[in-house]
Amino acid sequence: MRGGDGILGNREVERRNAFVSTTRRKWLKRREIWLVVLGVILHAVYMMSIFDIYFKTPIVHGMDPVAPRFSAPAKRLVLLVADGLRADKFFEPDSEGHYRAPFLRSIIKGQGRWGVSHARPPTESRPGHVAIIAGFYEDPSAVTKGWKANPVEFDSVFNQSRHTFAFGSPDIIPIFCGAVPHSTWNAYPHEFEDFATDASFLDEWSFDQFQSLLNRSSEDSKLEKLLLQDHLVIFLHLLGCDSNGHAHRPYSSIYLNNVKVVDRIAERTYHLIEDYYKDNSTAYIFTADHGMSDKGSHGDGHPSNTDTPLVAWGAGIKYPKPMLSTNHSHCSFRFVDEHMHDTPTPTEWGLHGIERVDVNQADIAPLMSTLIGLPCPVNSVGSLPLDYINMIEVEEVHAVLANTEQVLNQFLRKSYIKQSNSLYFKPFKPLANCSSILDQIEHLISVRDYEAAMKLSENLRSLALQGLHYFQTYDWLMLMTVITLGYIGWMIYLVLHILQSYTSLPGNMLRKEQAVHQRNYTRKVYLFGCMLMGLLSVLLFLEHSPPLYHAYTTMTVFLWTQIVSEYWLIKALWKHLHGRKFNYIVKLLVTTVVSVVILEFLVNSFTDRKLYTWCFLTIGVTASLYLYNSIPWRSGIPIFVCIACWFLSVFTLMPAEIPDNNQLVIVSGAMIILIGIVARWLNLHAEGKYWLSISNHEVEKPKFPMLFQLQALLVGLSSVMVSLSTSHRTQKQELLALHQLINWSIAANGLLSRLTSIFLGFAPTFLLLSIGYEAVFYGALALVLMAWIIFENTVLYFSKVKKSSASTNNEIDSVIFKLDERCLQLSDVRIPLIFMILFNVAFFGTGNFASIASFEISSVYRFITVFSPFLMAALLIFKLFIPFMLVICSFSVITKLHRLPRLGCYFLVIIFSDVMTIHFFFLVRNTGSWMEIGNSISHFGIMSAQVVFVLLLFALTNIYTKDIQCNSALATSHKAM
Repeated sequence: MRGGDGILGNREVERRNAFVSTTRRKWLKRREIWLVVLGVILHAVYMMSIFDIYFKTPIVHGMDPVAPRFSAPAKRLVLLVADGLRADKFFEPDSEGHYRAPFLRSIIKGQGRWGVSHARPPTESRPGHVAIIAGFYEDPSAVTKGWKANPVEFDSVFNQSRHTFAFGSPDIIPIFCGAVPHSTWNAYPHEFEDFATDASFLDEWSFDQFQSLLNRSSEDSKLEKLLLQDHLVIFLHLLGCDSNGHAHRPYSSIYLNNVKVVDRIAERTYHLIEDYYKDNSTAYIFTADHGMSDKGSHGDGHPSNTDTPLVAWGAGIKYPKPMLSTNHSHCSFRFVDEHMHDTPTPTEWGLHGIERVDVNQADIAPLMSTLIGLPCPVNSVGSLPLDYINMIEVEEVHAVLANTEQVLNQFLRKSYIKQSNSLYFKPFKPLANCSSILDQIEHLISVRDYEAAMKLSENLRSLALQGLHYFQTYDWLMLMTVITLGYIGWMIYLVLHILQSYTSLPGNMLRKEQAVHQRNYTRKVYLFGCMLMGLLSVLLFLEHSPPLYHAYTTMTVFLWTQIVSEYWLIKALWKHLHGRKFNYIVKLLVTTVVSVVILEFLVNSFTDRKLYTWCFLTIGVTASLYLYNSIPWRSGIPIFVCIACWFLSVFTLMPAEIPDNNQLVIVSGAMIILIGIVARWLNLHAEGKYWLSISNHEVEKPKFPMLFQLQALLVGLSSVMVSLSTSHRTQKQELLALHQLINWSIAANGLLSRLTSIFLGFAPTFLLLSIGYEAVFYGALALVLMAWIIFENTVLYFSKVKKSSASTNNEIDSVIFKLDERCLQLSDVRIPLIFMILFNVAFFGTGNFASIASFEISSVYRFITVFSPFLMAALLIFKLFIPFMLVICSFSVITKLHRLPRLGCYFLVIIFSDVMTIHFFFLVRNTGSWMEIGNSISHFGIMSAQVVFVLLLFALTNIYTKDIQCNSALATSHKAM
């Protein structure tokens, strides 16, 4: 009877254990799904935060224009903007010693003032003209419009004028005149902008339009009346230099001749207006919106792009002044392009004896407004350059004071808006008593202490500009703190999940600690978390905060509530850590430091691809030395690993713009077949303990033994088609469908044989979409991935069996895995780290994945020659994804080789990715060129999207790797147990 009870009791225990095991497995699966969903939502929400932090518009409305209290020096203003004209090409002589702009040089020497106008990146046409005409720099929120337009309405000199006449480009003129009722304007059709021709005729078109306008006024009394008004602005936009610079480069004869054309147009415009009005009451401003690099591009902060000429003459403009040593003042002052004040004038310009007055580009707007007695544009941040204006001292003070009050009004408006929406308002203390400062300035003017009034006005303007920046970044500290705490909370939450679910921690201790207190404690924590979320939401609602502010705070509070609810787990982990030996603590710290160093290296690699060269040179030496101490050199494995890493290191030294080299692509096909043959031979014939886990010759033979030969044939045919399709440009899309059908319908299931099949399966597509060295990169990447697998196989072989056995015992006690999986160990951290390096090499090995434009579109011409943007983009993206697929497949088989839980490794990858994400979050830029700003956003976005991107690739590659078999002795013993 007792024996029967014992047997029944054992069966009952087995059933209970089986039930607990099944229940825990289901719980773990639900928790994994929940974490993935939470991660996707969190990264999507936090990704939007950069637009609330970095890309909010600085423009505010509701300010009244400041009416000038001085008589206007001029009745009308002529603004000539030579788009894309570099300062050096304008001022320097040609090869024969003749200057390209003789008329404007004569103005500089005898009638007006000159200098360099410093543009702030992005040095593009729209932001440059906005700075000149409206007085402020690029609105960061323009990123939401794809940099195509200013998303917020703004004031300009044209708005304030009585009437504006404008002629020029259809990309510029409508921006400023399209919504201005008191304007007369015309723009040529877009078709006129033909890069195949000399674009100087566009400049002639603008002048001809203005000349015909003046001619028509003799027959049109209404037009004549408009032209005879004061507060008039005439704007000629001259696009020729920009178009010719792009098409022919700024050192070409066409571009340099266009400089002469611009000078002649300035001369003809001057004589035309002087002959028409005959009153010497016209002021003239000649400048450029940006320069042009030697490559025929612009946008960044290089001096060739930021330095533009500025020449002013006519009514209200001072005459030339000889250069004196005492004229050098404010030597520590920097312009918006970070160039020093009073930088030496190049000798070849021939203007050393004449004082040069440099300005920031936005300073031109208040200069123009002052010359014709208009209020400064209400959104302007420019400072009036007094060295250009010919006024008596009292009028100079009034002009500067009007400029100061206009900037101060913006500050006061921003302060009012923020204060009215804040429960706890922090004012800008330096301007707490700005009204008393204004009263003091008025008093100084009344007692005719103009020098003191001028100095105080300029100081007040400087403080107002600082105050504008203060309120523009007012919410930054709060938002950045919330987002950073959210990312840190997410990573801690993942670490707790990994330790609890995938490691061999002492589970009995955790359960005993949790059994007594956990339930009541968790309820209290959740209740407190919900109350805190509600309180913060109410506070944000009272402050009229945007909806996303609520999402940021709610997500962060939720994550930290989850962490605090795991207090007993954290307490148990802390006790467990205290009980470990000192050597383990040191190992843990060293692993953490090395991981952070590697991740910071990867962050820097986003801007410098060449770092990977040093990385793989170092890895090759280190890995081969490690293997040398473990296995003999005669096996060839240490040498192979070193050579493979060194071979891959070459590619990140090559240019991101891949040059055409079809012969190299064809040779790459032969190399890929050779790699496949060697891998096939090793799979079938390699003997010895080092190949036991990855070779196939001791496993059941594949059902389709001819698959390898078929795939090798397809690779060879692809190499032939590369040559044929390049010469004939014929579409070969049927081949792509055929290769997909054959390669992924059938496959072998040994580790090495399956990887060889995957490598050869993707090769034809990659070859057909290659134009140069990236075809060789495909083979080099495959060699390094194979070296990684062999390295891990060697590490596995030499790992101690007793250590694995101990892990297995703990695993059964605390974690429920699949039968062929073991728990994670500290040493396993290297696998996700190596994956991160290789994954990023796949990103940047043949270009800059952050910008699809860095990849050559001609690589799709073998499939389609008729322009089809969606199909072309799909083919290009598929090509870019192939290296990722190889890396993910290798990562998957290594987790199988070590019997690691794939989702546990995935969560480690996400943790490492988010360390990089936090760094990129602080590297996002809202100034600089559009490319620099866009790259900083894309870097942050790429890392944020990896939670989805890597998971999708895991799911996709699981189709190819789920039934791979490893001949692991350890796995066999595990299954037997």
